[in-house]
Amino acid sequence: MEKTVSEKQIMEKITDWNALWKELVELRAADRKERQDSSEGNDPWADRAQRFHKGVSERWRQKDSSRDFIISRIGADSTVLDIGAGTGAWSILLARHARSVTAVDPSESMLSVMRENLAAENTANVSIVQGAWPDVQVQAHDYSLCSHAMYGYPDLAAFILGMEKHTLHTCFLLLRAPDADCIQVEAARHLWGHPYDSPNFTIAYNVLIQMGIYANVLMENTGYWKPRVSPSLDAALERLKREMCLASVDKHDAFLADLLRRKLKKQDGVYVWPKEVCSALVYWESRGNCNTPGRSHS
Repeated sequence: MEKTVSEKQIMEKITDWNALWKELVELRAADRKERQDSSEGNDPWADRAQRFHKGVSERWRQKDSSRDFIISRIGADSTVLDIGAGTGAWSILLARHARSVTAVDPSESMLSVMRENLAAENTANVSIVQGAWPDVQVQAHDYSLCSHAMYGYPDLAAFILGMEKHTLHTCFLLLRAPDADCIQVEAARHLWGHPYDSPNFTIAYNVLIQMGIYANVLMENTGYWKPRVSPSLDAALERLKREMCLASVDKHDAFLADLLRRKLKKQDGVYVWPKEVCSALVYWESRGNCNTPGRSHS
């Protein structure tokens, strides 16, 4: 699915950051629907939840400055809302430091793996709510967190307002922050006339500003995002086209293939991608419950 837009239209979309976020989310949703295996049914994680958990477990073996910072802010008597909790890595960690955690996720497959993980860790202070944010019914919590689980939600502003409504103290967002010189950014400039290849930190932060929220930012500094490798240039091209929602479009192949030849480095028989992304921790004091009796303003 491709669109030809004028420079004026591009600038209008960039001015309305929430609209740009929505367009990129919907572009990816349409591409996934086109490629979706009918056996997946209504749960796209049906056959991937265990693989997702293994990938998270591997990354979490490394130190993470964002995890350390969030844990340092949470008190032992606090309550935490984990939005898009997946297979429960954050919920289990938070439960060790808080009084209770509410884990929200729409995928029964993800929640099934989470229940196994909670049992394996003997974690009893996590409550599970199945549903899509912000349409679930939950109580206000001291803190709310969404870690890389907002990319499928078209209306980011509504997502954030839902967080604020249910947060007494601090809202935390973890978002992918693409490197300014990464392959996908250059591809996006060629395809769409702007550098935003996907819903990401830059767009989200500008959405927050347009909502009147001037959030704090900590860039992850422990570097657990490993460089990707491809066995061949053809495999790299296939992967890049899939990521740019061009799997069935060939008209840009020459440009993308040349981009990959310029950017990838061959090492030990494989092609290594340059640095692509790090993680940005965005946090701010919620405005949604400012008049809640007994709220601490420290």
